[in-house]
Amino acid sequence: MNTQQETIYAVSSGALPSGVAVIRLSGPQSGPILRKLIKGKFPVSRESCLKKLWDPVDGSVLDHALILWFEGPGSFTGEDTVELHCHGGRAVVAAVLRALSTFEKTRPAEQGEFTRRAFHNNKLDLTEVEGLADLIDAETDAQRRQAQRQMDGALGDLYSQWRETLIRSRAMIEAELDFSDEDDIPDSVADEIWVELAKLRNQIVAHLSDARRGERLRSGLQVVLLGPPNAGKSSLMNKLAQRDVAIVTPEAGTTRDVLEVHLDLGGYPVTLIDTAGIRESAGMIEKEGIRRALVHAEKADLILWTHAPNVTAEELPESLLKNGAEIWRLNTKSDLGSDADHDSFETTEEINVSVREEGGMNALLSSLESFAERNIGLIENPLITRERHRSHLTQCVEDLNHGIQAEGFPIELRGEDLRRAADQLGRITGRIDVEDLLDVIFRDFCVGK
Repeated sequence: MNTQQETIYAVSSGALPSGVAVIRLSGPQSGPILRKLIKGKFPVSRESCLKKLWDPVDGSVLDHALILWFEGPGSFTGEDTVELHCHGGRAVVAAVLRALSTFEKTRPAEQGEFTRRAFHNNKLDLTEVEGLADLIDAETDAQRRQAQRQMDGALGDLYSQWRETLIRSRAMIEAELDFSDEDDIPDSVADEIWVELAKLRNQIVAHLSDARRGERLRSGLQVVLLGPPNAGKSSLMNKLAQRDVAIVTPEAGTTRDVLEVHLDLGGYPVTLIDTAGIRESAGMIEKEGIRRALVHAEKADLILWTHAPNVTAEELPESLLKNGAEIWRLNTKSDLGSDADHDSFETTEEINVSVREEGGMNALLSSLESFAERNIGLIENPLITRERHRSHLTQCVEDLNHGIQAEGFPIELRGEDLRRAADQLGRITGRIDVEDLLDVIFRDFCVGK
């Protein structure tokens, strides 16, 4: 059976109990089901109305609900769609869902199935679908704004424009091949397009050279607290998180595993990571903690190297000096005075902080916000937000380069390079050969969306 011929339903408003629960239906049976649930006058499309919901089995009243009817294709999914805004008690919702289950060719929706139908009905392309998923998951204002732009089509429109340019260029090549004896087809038309295609190639290369800003904004900047034991990392972690995340004791080596906390700094997402103290004389468990600390530090966007008075300074591992991350020195416990025993490596910034007296904390937070804005602040042009996009764009550039540089080769082969390049862009928006990707993309959606 074609699943598009089935009508699906689910609670789309989140956890129960709640003040209001929204139950959504989509599919060809939505209208007939609604007629049996409400009795009497059928609502006007896209206008809300208050109705009693009747049990189709025993005729009892299920609830008083606000009804919204969306006639396809003017709905989110492109199909006939109903929203029942019921009271959000568990028993009420269970009764309504039970009533819906009695109708033929009607079943509970799977994860992301409403959005998947919107994609199949050309209401959304894949970049807009991914933007919707990011909007639901957004934890900070910057993430929300990036997701909103993508869901509104900024990224998909850009890739579609580039793809249309490639398709038109290939059509001009084929026109020269097929109609070269016609007077209105210039002989040099195929030669002229390669200049324009070189410009397009450069635009895509510039788009790729974004320091992964969009991807880093989606996942959050990784900031790692690193340094010797008893340098104040865990106390600083708790202070920044404004709660007791890490255990703090005078004993060296208390933190043995990696601890993470998600922060919203000026609207930008930051994952702060506390790690085991770096030292040579460590036991087996502590050594594993140190290994994990270094693994996270090698992937970090920013390393906060902690240094405290009367704490033996360890050498920062050489590999971390080469991984491209910024390194700041935090002189923790500054209320105890300063220590001339500084580390030898160069740092981008040096900040004195005291958790006990809250000295330097505002300066540290301000510096972290500025760092986040520099590295993941939104810019005017749409940003790549997923590795999937980057992979297809990179292959598109390779195919374009192959065609541009293949002077002297048969024009048919160079036209094939353009077809492959255009197909790479089509796969990003989901209009070409993406069936194998759909399960992966929709599996993380919540039921009801």
